Amino acid sequence: QVQLVEAGGDLVQPGGSLRLSCAASGSILSIYAMGWYRQAPGKQRELVAAPTRGGSTNYADSVNGRFTISRDNAKNTVYLTMNSLKPEDTAKYYCFADVTTIYGIGSPARYWGQGTQVTVSS
Repeated sequence: QVQLVEAGGDLVQPGGSLRLSCAASGSILSIYAMGWYRQAPGKQRELVAAPTRGGSTNYADSVNGRFTISRDNAKNTVYLTMNSLKPEDTAKYYCFADVTTIYGIGSPARYWGQGTQVTVSS
């Protein structure tokens, strides 16, 4: 019903930058929130950046000041701009979207993308 497709992952040197994108498509009625998580090998999935109900943005402490989330509502797309990348940022990055569809009723459901790999290494 809803598909999320991420792009932009790559191998980058420490100190470099990347911009990830995540486009939502399908039977979308409304998108309430879009954000990013990441998962490194052997670790749990962790929040990177996501909007709060109050309208602000919640960033992981480890990325605050280096990463910026943005959204293009017209394109149903969320971006993650990552600067000053560190080896510890190496992970698979997943986007999510909280969506109501044209078929569903009630609360939004969370959909996930397939992930895009970011590797920070010299």
